[in-house]
Amino acid sequence: MEISAVDVKKLREKTGAGIMECKNALASTEGDFAKAEKLLKEKGLAAVEKRAGRATNEGKIFIKIKNDTAALVELASETDFVARNPEFIALGGNIAERILEKGYTDLNDELTGMVGDLATKIRENMNLKRIRVVKAAANEYLTQYIHGDGAIGVVVKMGADKGEIYTNEDAKAFAFTLALHIAAFNPLALDKGKVDPVFLKEQEDIFRKQLEGDEKLTGKPPQVLDNILKGKVNKYLADICLLDQGYVKDEKITVAQALADYGKQLGAKLTVNDFVYFKVGQ
Repeated sequence: MEISAVDVKKLREKTGAGIMECKNALASTEGDFAKAEKLLKEKGLAAVEKRAGRATNEGKIFIKIKNDTAALVELASETDFVARNPEFIALGGNIAERILEKGYTDLNDELTGMVGDLATKIRENMNLKRIRVVKAAANEYLTQYIHGDGAIGVVVKMGADKGEIYTNEDAKAFAFTLALHIAAFNPLALDKGKVDPVFLKEQEDIFRKQLEGDEKLTGKPPQVLDNILKGKVNKYLADICLLDQGYVKDEKITVAQALADYGKQLGAKLTVNDFVYFKVGQ
């Protein structure tokens, strides 16, 4: 039977397959569009399954904020070329929208199925690596920052003792700057109290072994070594804890001091109550 160019074009637009693939699929199914589409999807899925073992180290971070909830998504691909594909970009945004719409907090079959549909069309291995949902309570404000072409995404949850402060554009701008700061300096914790004790103990052990191997410190009293170790740990904590880091716009002051200073200017007490940092492949 004769296959119309209109049907071939329509099938190609829907499946992303080549012209001859679409024409052959329609011919083998005697012009049945639904069967031809299914056939091409099966071929696309087979192609993706063959590539399933390939690493998905490229991709993008997507963030959507709606009312009092933020959704972060890391969508991964094999190549940067696909990560820049408009359909890939649209998919990441749609997944974030679906998370907010349905109230999802974990990966599920519906979300991974959305990825699978595009993967079979493009025929490249893709992976919905992780999602994260952040909710704001009363007197809290959510803001986001996407760095570069989606390599890093940050959500900050700022708190204030006066909820009306968030109508102030200066307060919103400051929250955004905090998100930018986090993207630049990648703090591992909000403050010293949030650092995992096991992780901190591991770092102390590393520093202690470094001191033991330092010939310049041979014969020093234990008290001296303990003080040096304490200084190293405190410096390390200042590097990894957000509130102790030098503020991105003025490294002479800490983020904690910047919060206090801006809060005083705005007539409110400001805090960072939480933050999330996503980096592609991390």
